[in-house]
Amino acid sequence: MFGKNHLKENIILGQSISYYIYIWNLKVKGIWKYIPKLGKLVIYFIPLVAIIFIIEDVNTFIDHFFRNEKVPFSLLAWGSAGQIIFTLRFVYQFYYSYNKHESLLPINFWIISLIGNIIIISYGVFREDPVLIIGQSVGFITYTRNIMISFKSKKKSVVADIKQEHEDKNQEQEDNRL
Repeated sequence: MFGKNHLKENIILGQSISYYIYIWNLKVKGIWKYIPKLGKLVIYFIPLVAIIFIIEDVNTFIDHFFRNEKVPFSLLAWGSAGQIIFTLRFVYQFYYSYNKHESLLPINFWIISLIGNIIIISYGVFREDPVLIIGQSVGFITYTRNIMISFKSKKKSVVADIKQEHEDKNQEQEDNRL
């Protein structure tokens, strides 16, 4: 999938979805309105041009992707699953943010990122692709750190809630004594 002859097609197709979700996030954050109209037009059409480039050479893409004797189909399916999961993190983030009416990165975004990332790294290991392994390893560290930060934050929040409940109970008991 990410190995030789597959990098261009898969990244372009997978990232096009993420690209338009980024545009939505820019709109939600109020940044989009500051981009000039010509800039917006260019931004909208970049992925479309890339997809047209792939479609123009669709037979080569199919041959390299589905009929590549150097890459077993099971490995191709594994790498593709990783890329699909990795892309779906943005779909999840869009859905979550849309329902909250603001652009957010919930913990499940980081968990989905980590799962897709691990699959892509393992694909890189099987393909013996050091560029892919090193490139994705930075993400592995970032996603793991963000998950840990989120759990620490939730733990602090739970402790604060328990303390507040305890203080409220003590205040209530004090008020009842008076």
